Amino acid sequence: MRTKEELKQAICEAVDRRRGEIEKIGDQIMENPELGFKEFKTAKLVADTVRSFDIPPETGLAITGVKGVIRGKNPGPTVALMGEMDSLLVSDHPHADSGTGAAHACGHNAQIAGLMGAMMGLVDSGAMDELCGNIVIFAVPAEEYVEIEYRLGLKREGKLSFLGGKPELIQKGHFNDVDLAAMIHTHGSPELKKAAVLKSCNGCIVKLIRYRGLAAHAGSSPHKGINALNAAHLALAAIHTQRETFKDEDAIRVHPIITRGGELVNVVPADVRLETFVRGRTNEAIMNANTKVDRALRAGAMAIGARVEINTLPGYMPLQDDHDMQTLFMQNAQMLFGAEECTEAGHRTGSTDMGDISHIMPAVHPSMSGASGISHGHDFLISDREMAYMAPAKALALMAVDLLYGNAEKAKEIKARHRPIMSKKEYLSYQNRVFQKEIFDGETGTSKKIDV
Repeated sequence: MRTKEELKQAICEAVDRRRGEIEKIGDQIMENPELGFKEFKTAKLVADTVRSFDIPPETGLAITGVKGVIRGKNPGPTVALMGEMDSLLVSDHPHADSGTGAAHACGHNAQIAGLMGAMMGLVDSGAMDELCGNIVIFAVPAEEYVEIEYRLGLKREGKLSFLGGKPELIQKGHFNDVDLAAMIHTHGSPELKKAAVLKSCNGCIVKLIRYRGLAAHAGSSPHKGINALNAAHLALAAIHTQRETFKDEDAIRVHPIITRGGELVNVVPADVRLETFVRGRTNEAIMNANTKVDRALRAGAMAIGARVEINTLPGYMPLQDDHDMQTLFMQNAQMLFGAEECTEAGHRTGSTDMGDISHIMPAVHPSMSGASGISHGHDFLISDREMAYMAPAKALALMAVDLLYGNAEKAKEIKARHRPIMSKKEYLSYQNRVFQKEIFDGETGTSKKIDV
């Protein structure tokens, strides 16, 4: 039996031998971006790759998810290695889809390349013959919370229960056989060096808002109309006046956009729509800020005499990485790059549905370099394939070895020590309670709440 160090070396050499295939996967996904729950080409690529290594893939999980299991020599804990398949809408990105505007401006193509590379290294090296337990190779959909009305349509059709990929997979039971989970995000931030672990990330809830007014001729008889756009503008201003009440330590972020501002310039706008996230460090802080946002939305309607429909939707839980899994990642990153290229970052104000996984099991979501430009921007590009594609492949596989080597003592120790923030039942109950719809009539000041 090889020592753990010998096994890790064999995995790294195996990953390096597959360099051409791994880089091709990352580049191919970059050139074929797909939005969440529509990642059919990416899912096929993953399924075909997994199948080519004699691992039977489960497909169609939460519409597009792909899952394969590599089994160790003896029963033991199951570790999920994950990568996200979806892209964003950034139509001026140089690799944007000309028809949809979709673009990989967040590095998810690198996640899948790294995930496939980890699988290749584990299989080619024969590592599973010396590990106890299983490794799940899991390509997951829809981390970016976009196209909300489209996803609500899927929910109404019974095709979804939740609007994010990992929450839906949790609800469907596809993490029931998983004990620990890990994934790596690509970054382009020099201050994060080559590898970084995060203290925490914001969670969020999501809001769809619709102001209903009364159409009229905008030039000759605006007094006969009810201007829904004015109601929305007042609501936005009211949200801004709340910002000084948000505590710095809560890291609140509210960033509304108007998705529909009216139909014709000579008609008083009668149908105006907004979207926003309400983000924060804790669920309590998020819900407190949400109460203030709702008050502001009602105030806009009341001032103009419009009606407002406020749809509040479950988003993502705040991320809380498992400290022991962070330590394993850092040890391997330091071995790969040197201690001077690794850092511990503080709280990050973005959101990820890996936060949902971290609420119910030990999980880790570090980041590695390899990109340049602004995340979610038109200039975000993979600039270093070694760091973006190859290094995550090695780091994921090496963490799995640490967890499952021997009799999987490390995985068992972490699992025994870990205290989940919520049980799966508690998590699903909490998220389902967030679903609400309120209809507020600004003329009468009356409100009706409807469970969604």
